[in-house]
Order: sequence, then C-alpha cells, then structure tokens
Amino acid sequence: MEILRVENISKVYGKGPTQVKALDGVSFSVRKGEFIAIVGASGSGKSTLMHIIGGVDRPTSGKVYIDNTDIYSLNAAKLAIFRRRQIGLIYQFYNLIPILNVEENLTLPLLLDGRQVDKARLDELITALGLADRLNHLPNELSGGQQQRVSIGRALINNPALVLADEPTGNLDSRNSQEIVDLLRYSNKRYHQTLIMITHNHEIALQADRIITLEDGRIVKDEVIRS
Repeated sequence: MEILRVENISKVYGKGPTQVKALDGVSFSVRKGEFIAIVGASGSGKSTLMHIIGGVDRPTSGKVYIDNTDIYSLNAAKLAIFRRRQIGLIYQFYNLIPILNVEENLTLPLLLDGRQVDKARLDELITALGLADRLNHLPNELSGGQQQRVSIGRALINNPALVLADEPTGNLDSRNSQEIVDLLRYSNKRYHQTLIMITHNHEIALQADRIITLEDGRIVKDEVIRS
C-alpha cells in the first residue's frame, strides 16, 4: 500500500544569475512500513526534499501525496493540522522546549492538538525510549542521546503515518547513534510506521530497506537493499 508519492518536485531559490535549483524533477513513491535512507553529498537537496515532504517548505512545482492527500492543496491552517497529526519530524538539533520537562516535551503535540494523552501509549513509548527515570528532568539535565530520545518520542506520540528524520544521529557518538537507529527501526517494525531518514553515515544507510541517492537535486540511484 502506497503511503507517499512525490511527483516531479522542483525547488528553485532566488532569481536570475543567483538562482539555485535545489531539486530538479524528483519523483518516487514509498510503501507503508518501508524504511528509506536518503543519501548524497552536502548540497545535493536532501534536506530540501525532506522539508517539502514534511510540509515545512512548499515546492516551486510538483505534488506530494501522503495517504492520498495532496498536502499542498491544503490551506496553511489545514496543512499545519495535517502535519501535526500525520507527520513526525526528527531533527539533528533536538528542538526541545527548555522550560518543559521530558514528559511535557513528549506530550506537547497532543496538547497543541487539543487531544487527551493516551496513558497506555505514553507509558509504552517511555519504556521503549528508556526514559522512565527522566520524566521530570529538563532538557539541559539530559545527555545528547537522551535529548534525541525525547525528540523521537515527541515525533511518535501521535502515531503518525510518516516519520521523517533529518540526520538524527549527526550530533551523537557511534554508540548513541546506533541506539537511536535501533529505536527508529523498532518503531518502524512495531508500529508499522513508514520511516524516511537522511544520513551521511553509510553503515546506517545500509540498515534501511531502500537507499535513494541524490546528486545535484536529482535522484541518481534508487536501490532496494531488502524487501
């Protein structure tokens, strides 16, 4: 079952001689439950593509369908709601709210959406993240790996259809990096959530089901690693 379809996406910044084409006719689809790694050199368009898929940045042309919804046909308010409910975003920099403790950061998306916290879901997530003894701690009282775990939990709390991770291990050492990837793979398998991850780490990319390679804003390779 297809969960994501990207159709002929282009993104152009600037005009005239300073114009930069960050993406140039990118098209691909993703099945529900797939784990995709997107790789490429710096400036290849990876983060731009991730932001467009995530509804954060509009394409210059082309369409993005998530669960059969043309997300850029939605107005700004409806797109914000759709993004909050259907897309989980994880960044290299954790973007936690410094005055909120771990539990408050984890449940923030639900509270912003005016929804009740599912205690059973929260407890299961906290256990999987290994944060049971850190719930009342503020972000500055956590290690980098723990902060990234909170960031992952916040992205997963809504049980989104699509999880997008932009260099989620970029600030971590090798041990913490592998633990974060293991957590994301656990969520991918346990909840059948579709995971798309940008990474420069070749070993991490090889743990995905499929690797898409970008170069100069175009897909130059789309390789299935495991089915």
